[in-house]
Amino acid sequence: MGRHGGNAVRRWGAAVIASTAALAVAVPVASAQAAPAAPAARTVQAAGPSGISAKGAYLLDNSANKKLWSKGPDTRRQMASITKLTTAVVVLDTRGVNLGKKVTVKKAYLDYIRTSGGSAADLQKGDKLTVKQLLYGMLLPSGCDAAMALADTFGSGTTTAKRTASFISKMNKKAAALGMTKTRYDSFDGISTHGANYTTARDLAKLARHALGNATLRTVVKSVETEQKAPAANGRTRTYYWSNSNKLLGSYSGAIGVKTGTGTAAGKCIVFAVKRNGRTVVGVLLGDSKRYPDAKKMLDWAFRTTTKVTWRQLPAGAPQD
Repeated sequence: MGRHGGNAVRRWGAAVIASTAALAVAVPVASAQAAPAAPAARTVQAAGPSGISAKGAYLLDNSANKKLWSKGPDTRRQMASITKLTTAVVVLDTRGVNLGKKVTVKKAYLDYIRTSGGSAADLQKGDKLTVKQLLYGMLLPSGCDAAMALADTFGSGTTTAKRTASFISKMNKKAAALGMTKTRYDSFDGISTHGANYTTARDLAKLARHALGNATLRTVVKSVETEQKAPAANGRTRTYYWSNSNKLLGSYSGAIGVKTGTGTAAGKCIVFAVKRNGRTVVGVLLGDSKRYPDAKKMLDWAFRTTTKVTWRQLPAGAPQD
């Protein structure tokens, strides 16, 4: 639960200041050898990364918009909190969006966390956070309360229920517009009550490519941690501390995002991106209990390198989404 020491919120289950991360050291594989060895090297590269345990996977050269490798790319699967990436895209793609707009935290958002059991940014009733701050709260500690606040703010209707339903409709329209033909949303955060919240590895690669085109989203998802101050309900200032649940950040050299997800039906999932030497590679893993080691294998294969990694450890009690 939250530890509120005065007006600071340090919810070690969802929002904390991470300890200093040990950074990965990239060790490039030896440069190309003599000409006769080149054909063999190309053959190995074409085979794809080995030992990937994910049910669905996709690797995209984002810079060239070219598929590098995939595994079960078009099978529909649950995605858990990766859903929140589309929530963020819908908000940021809203015409004339005001990132500085203040949103008052409602009791309904807190009640939703208690009844759903979702991960939380530990928002406090009556506090006023900006849209941009809510994006941090949704995408770093994977706050379902922050996701609901955004859906309630950017949906239309006379009640919170109608506004959030309206927002989910916008999410489905956005997916269709992006060519995500095998994706469907029935929630704003990935907590699906009817199992009608699904996607494919290929569709998520399309989503990530679009999302990374937004400068604000790039800034948010590459943040290892953040400290955000907001007017509190009592008239004072509350400080929110949030740590990113994505362990690639601060561990794998060049990591710039994007979003994790974990659920009973979905298993462990991640959409990730790494930029090295001006080239960005995007990866997707769905239903993968070894998502971080597998992400490393995929990235090392894509960049033709061997990277030594010391995985960043999240603070005790922090969300492992």
